[in-house]
Amino acid sequence: MAQEKIVIITAPSGAGKTSITKYLLENYSQLAFSISAATRQPRSGEKNGIDYYFITADDFKKKISENAFAEWEMVYEGKYYGTLKTELERIWKENKIPVLDVDVKGAIHIQQQYPNNTLSLFIQPPSINALRERLESRGTETSESLNTRINKAAYEISFNQLFSKIIINDNLDVACNDAAKVVENFLSQS
Repeated sequence: MAQEKIVIITAPSGAGKTSITKYLLENYSQLAFSISAATRQPRSGEKNGIDYYFITADDFKKKISENAFAEWEMVYEGKYYGTLKTELERIWKENKIPVLDVDVKGAIHIQQQYPNNTLSLFIQPPSINALRERLESRGTETSESLNTRINKAAYEISFNQLFSKIIINDNLDVACNDAAKVVENFLSQS
């Protein structure tokens, strides 16, 4: 049986991963968003089973022991995120291709578990300075959290060669079009 396809979108925080993911989902009906599991509380407006599968830390750990995740990570102390294998299977049963919007470690783990028929896009800011300006313009960071994110981004960028394609997001429209061309080519392959 041919292995089902997966599209992975990964990037440092602030590089434009979510915007590019939304663009691809809006323009390719054969793609479906893979909903991650998370142990954090829902933010305002977030819905269980739409934005995330919100589960308790105990349930998450139980699922880890049952090997229920394609990838998972403790992102912050006691805060787990992961991709359930049942979520990938749900999307494949709909004859669609899951799109995973995951961090760099998660993307590497997915590629290792599903080495065939996986396309991974690494969304990269044009420079660390450009990323710093984007994160500062959001107005959501303290100087300490900003420096933490910038240092993590520089570290994550060091892994960019592990992915199928690097998309430089200097201009969002251009980056969306570049990502679309790569995805179209991947979708047309049997």
